[in-house]
Amino acid sequence: MAIVFVLVALLVLAVIVTANWYVWRRLFRDTTRGPGLTRRTGAILIAGGWVLAITALVAERAGAPFWLQQVLAWPGFLWLALSIYLLLAVVAGEAVRPGLRWFLERRARARATGTGSEPGAGAPGGAGAPGGAGEPTAAPQADGTGGAPLSATAVGPQTDDGAGAPGGAPTCVAATATHADPGGTVTAPPTAPHPEAGPTPATPDSSPQLLTTPGAPGSTASAPAGPSRRLFVSRVVAGAAAAAAVGTVGYGTYGVLRGPKVKRVTVPLARLPRAAHGYRIAVVSDVHLGPVLGRGFAQKVVDTINATQPDLIAVVGDLVDGSVKDLGPAAAPLAQLKARHGSYFVTGNHEYFSGAEQWVEEVRRLGLVPLENARREMPYFDLAGVNDIAGEDEGQGPDYARALGDRDTARACVLLAHQPVQIHDAVEHGVDLQLSGHTHGGQLWPGNLVAAAANPTLAGLERYGDTQLYVSRGAGAWGPPTRVGAPSDITLIELASRQA
Repeated sequence: MAIVFVLVALLVLAVIVTANWYVWRRLFRDTTRGPGLTRRTGAILIAGGWVLAITALVAERAGAPFWLQQVLAWPGFLWLALSIYLLLAVVAGEAVRPGLRWFLERRARARATGTGSEPGAGAPGGAGAPGGAGEPTAAPQADGTGGAPLSATAVGPQTDDGAGAPGGAPTCVAATATHADPGGTVTAPPTAPHPEAGPTPATPDSSPQLLTTPGAPGSTASAPAGPSRRLFVSRVVAGAAAAAAVGTVGYGTYGVLRGPKVKRVTVPLARLPRAAHGYRIAVVSDVHLGPVLGRGFAQKVVDTINATQPDLIAVVGDLVDGSVKDLGPAAAPLAQLKARHGSYFVTGNHEYFSGAEQWVEEVRRLGLVPLENARREMPYFDLAGVNDIAGEDEGQGPDYARALGDRDTARACVLLAHQPVQIHDAVEHGVDLQLSGHTHGGQLWPGNLVAAAANPTLAGLERYGDTQLYVSRGAGAWGPPTRVGAPSDITLIELASRQA
């Protein structure tokens, strides 16, 4: 077993290292001309981010001083989210890269072809017109004689990403008499001598002039002075990927810190009496008070719940990530919860990482009623709660017989259980409705794919035989205070009687 664990750990480490090397290569190595400060800075940024993230996780689990947990949590946990979306964005950029390079190369070829035909196809002196390329002609001088001397003008250098000759080679020649051969070489014939003029003296400039057209065979263009198209494309794709990742994480973090929104769901129950039609239960899960989400966030959650004016409040686990000593002040606003029939609490798996017994006593002190494998007879239905599965390691796991045994099966029953996988036991015990959390709805897309595979229901309301299961996406967030594709919520369940 130990060997299997080590092999899995090594495999995970290899995947993480490979993924981060790939991100570094695309964002830093491929966007620079050679080794230097930028590549070193990128390596330090990526490696340092993971050091902070791992240290933050270890500090939280090891019970490090709370101030140290807070210092490490923000940059460390945010890096976890950012690294996920940097990788996804860089991978998505691979699909864009070939198309962008093709577009730039096509544009460069088009511009190169266009400059070779100026001053305009179909116009006098242009290609395809009398006197154009391939048909030399002599333009008359001002005194009526032909054979004006040649006049050539070269357009300035063009860069590699635009049209023209790289490195500043002339790209366009305007002349009164030219001849272009199929190889792209433009030859200017010597000027005809004036009838009354004497012999033309031989000079170096009187020989035919040899100019080259960019992109044609035999071209003598020099290497481009600016960045190559490959480097240009790498920089564009890397910049877009970084912007997309930062924007996604920023928006997802803002959504969490803003606080959860209320989601309203109507659930009909066959055994609910007519008098209970419209009964409101506020369901909140996975608040995850800790080194990132503190007292201010707890106050937002409490205010949002109270604004719904519920008949009953159900806190279905994962309230905290830390000890009562560190997070007692952060949880204090829970004492302000108001509901006609009270507030109830069951443990989640994170309570057992944080000292479940202490937190059970703390929430009781704050006015909530812990349901530790217990049941309460409400005016219209039975309300039961079971411990989380994680409590089994401490001998405090769920006990359905204790919570649901010997009850009047003619009455409707609502069960509070943190994890959706507990639905199968609820079905066996004739529960009408189970209220759960735990999944966070996946929290960070595409984490929803993993969460959906591990839970019978990811979020929302589903039916299992005669039992219905509602799963909240949760009010807070674990690890990164960020949600993407799974917005936080507080759900107001409105029970409906089929007898009404």
